[in-house]
Amino acid sequence: MSAQLRETAGELAAVLWREHAVYRDRSGCVVIRGEHVQRWISLAPAGGRDEILVRAGRILDGGTTAPARSEAVVPLSSGTGELAATCRRLLAEAAAYAAPLAPRPAESGRGRRSGKSSRSGRRRRRMGFSSWVIVACVAGVVALSAYSTSIGG
Repeated sequence: MSAQLRETAGELAAVLWREHAVYRDRSGCVVIRGEHVQRWISLAPAGGRDEILVRAGRILDGGTTAPARSEAVVPLSSGTGELAATCRRLLAEAAAYAAPLAPRPAESGRGRRSGKSSRSGRRRRRMGFSSWVIVACVAGVVALSAYSTSIGG
């Protein structure tokens, strides 16, 4: 089964992407990486004798892989075309999960740091316009109180 998975993965990779890497991971799955599209696909034996579990996910900044966002069980006897169609559907679902959401008006000035983010280590927070206005007002109040103290006493 593992030799058949490897052969199927090689054919599938050639259909899906021009640039790809095919390898076996620690758990015995065959993984196809498309670095240029930041996506991966894995093929593993499923519960049935002639079935494979196809999973798809994203490749994060730095080259690590995000957990699978979508998966499907496909008969191994199905042709490369049907398997490629299933993979394209799973990749589209993974891309839909990766699409950034538009910030709501209440969040527009804040960085979106809830949950785990692959970019949180690299990303710097920037102050929004309203934060600068508040800093300027506080500085003005401090300057005014210092001025009134020096004049009054």
